[in-house]
Formats: sequence, structure tokens, C-alpha cells
Amino acid sequence: MVSGKILFVSALLGISHLAGAQAPAPRTFTNPLKVNGPDPWIIRHGGYYYYTNTMGKNLTLWKSKLLEGVKDAPGAVVWTPPATGPNSTQIWAPELHFFAGKWYLYYTASDQAKAGDDTRYVFVLENASPDPTTGTWVDKGRVNTKYSGLDGTVFEHGGQRYFVYSAYVGPQSVLAIAPMKNPWTLDAARETTIATPTQSWEKGGGRQILEGPEFLAGKKGQLLLVYSASACWDDNYALGMLTARPGADPLLAASWVKSPEPVFHPSAENGVWGTGHNGFTTSPDGRESWIIYHAKAAADGKCEGRSSRAQRFSWRPDGSPDFSVPAALATPQPVPSGE
Repeated sequence: MVSGKILFVSALLGISHLAGAQAPAPRTFTNPLKVNGPDPWIIRHGGYYYYTNTMGKNLTLWKSKLLEGVKDAPGAVVWTPPATGPNSTQIWAPELHFFAGKWYLYYTASDQAKAGDDTRYVFVLENASPDPTTGTWVDKGRVNTKYSGLDGTVFEHGGQRYFVYSAYVGPQSVLAIAPMKNPWTLDAARETTIATPTQSWEKGGGRQILEGPEFLAGKKGQLLLVYSASACWDDNYALGMLTARPGADPLLAASWVKSPEPVFHPSAENGVWGTGHNGFTTSPDGRESWIIYHAKAAADGKCEGRSSRAQRFSWRPDGSPDFSVPAALATPQPVPSGE
């Protein structure tokens, strides 16, 4: 009987000890994901994050189970440009998409024989492998946009796929959209310009530039396009946003309303400059929304020095995103939920 009481008391003491024990500290990570990481893009598919950014001379993919694992994941060079031709140099802004059982890599390139804005276009590769870091990438050629330009992206809405890019029109770059016939062909006759540089924060660095458009579905049914404004060397490079109400026709310029101020911009207090060229993903459990972007640690008026960074963002009651303030480098951040 005494021994039974001792066991009972010991059990209670054990429970009390467990109840008083501190929960393990949440896992965190710090930015950057890549020290050299301009124009980052990430997609979550089949339990993996697939990441890429501008390398300039090839297309490289990184694969990781964990978002923060992108830092140390081995890179797979999946395509190198030909020695000559329209896509032979200035390989920029790759984006990886998955449609109807195949992978597509959209990227910007120019012709080294006469490299520049006039010969810069968006091209696309196709891969039927379940894993885009393996298999064969097939060149599907140039996307038949109306203008030369860069930073092509794709989104689906209402059973239709749309292509959006930064088009060179006159002395500026604008945002244009067109419906797609297939992943590499547009219904070019229906291409429409939906935004031009009108705000002072879209005209920094001596250029009038809207670029890097990225689609984000609003929580109240809106269509959102988050884009980068001003020249990449401008320290105040920032993100703007276009919003189309639920049910609006994406091909009508009047459907899109521009935010009067940047929705994500540099922070002198946190030592973050040149915030832009973003992408979006979710946590493994789908509960959290994350933005990936590049930024600089110095206000030096250069494009160089851009590292890729990720942070969680929230949503306002009206269904629009709240990106908050870019965190300082080395600020601990909780890893995505479900990791």
C-alpha cells in the first residue's frame, strides 16, 4: 500500500515536471536565401520548393523540402544558351510553372550580336519529367508578344491562361497582358497594355519602368498583379500593385486599378534597399503566405549586390495583402508552418 502511494506521488511529480517544462523554441531561419539572388522565383509542387534566380549565363534550379533549405541545396544547371541567335545572351528572370502535367521555364534573353532592348524577348522551355531538375528541356522558342520586353509570367483565371510581361513601349516599359493559346503561343491580336508609369516612384533611376509582374489571387476574389517600379539600380526600387475586382475582364485596361503608393518598399531603418522582383509561395500546410524578393544591403545606386529573401505576409480584411516592412538581414524568422 505504501509503495502504491509512492508510485502515485511520483507520477504526480512527473506530470507536474512535464507541465512546467518549457516548450521547445520554434525553428527559425535567416535571410538571405541566396547571397547572389537577383530576380528570385519559387514554386511549391509535390512536397518540394523549386527555386531559381537570374544567373545571366544559364538557367539553374534548386530543389528543397524546406524553404530555408534553398540556401544549401545543390544547383542543377538545366539549360545553357546557344552560342548565337535570339536567345544567346543576357539570360534573365527565369520563372518555373507547371501546367497539364508538364513544366515550363519562361526566361528573358537577347541576341548577343546586337544585345539590348530592341532584341530582348521572353522565351520558353518545356519538360515532361515529373522533376524539373531532371529530364530534357525542349526549346519552344520565343513567346509571340507584340513588343520586345522582359519578365514574362503566367496565371490562370476562369479556365483561361494569361501571359503578362513588361513591354518596351517608347522610352518606357509598360505592363501588357494577352490570353494564351498554349504555353508558348499568345492570342497576340488581343494583347492589351494595362498599366504605364504614372507615379513618381515608378520613374526612379532616370527611367520610367514597370517590370516583374507577378499574379496573386486576392482573398475576396480580386485579381492582383504585383510589379516592380523604377530602374533596378534605383535604391528606392519598390513594389506596386494592380487590382481587378471579382468578375472583371483581365484584358480590359479599365479593369485594373493601381495602388497610389508602393505596397512594399525599402526600409532605411532595417538597412534594406532596392526591394523588388518578387514571387509568392505558401507554407507546406497551406496556412501561410510567403513573398520572395530581392534587395540590397547598401544604398549605392547599383543593380549589383541583390540577394534573395523570403518572409511571411498577412491579409487585410478586404482581401488585399499586407506585406509589412522588409526585415533586416539576419533577423530570425519562424520557418513556414508545416515544416
